[in-house]
Amino acid sequence: MTLGTNDKDAAVTVRAEDGIDEETLGYARAKVHAVLARPGLPVVTGEVRIVKAAAPHVERPWSATADLRVGRAVVIVHARGVTGRDVADRLRHRMRRQVDQATHGGRAAGRPVVAPPWRGGRTAG
Repeated sequence: MTLGTNDKDAAVTVRAEDGIDEETLGYARAKVHAVLARPGLPVVTGEVRIVKAAAPHVERPWSATADLRVGRAVVIVHARGVTGRDVADRLRHRMRRQVDQATHGGRAAGRPVVAPPWRGGRTAG
């Protein structure tokens, strides 16, 4: 899957290892799309990979890695989970947080920046 952003050349590819069903892959694509298709984001390129461990003794066999370039920032996100949906949900939450930090300079999205009183900002009261 390729997700377009503001630029026609920008794309994020979602890939899965052989043996991962289409339902799980589609769910993961939807989660990635929900994070990266928001208005106001700079150009996003990169790749998301989803893998399931073959060893039966692994506690959380599903893993996902997102290697993204958001504008000029590099964002790398790792997630592990018990099921394919679990790892997609974890990846979505972590991607959202790190993409927001990359685009807003580490500040929480939507939080106003107010100078402290000793720098001419408002005082309480």
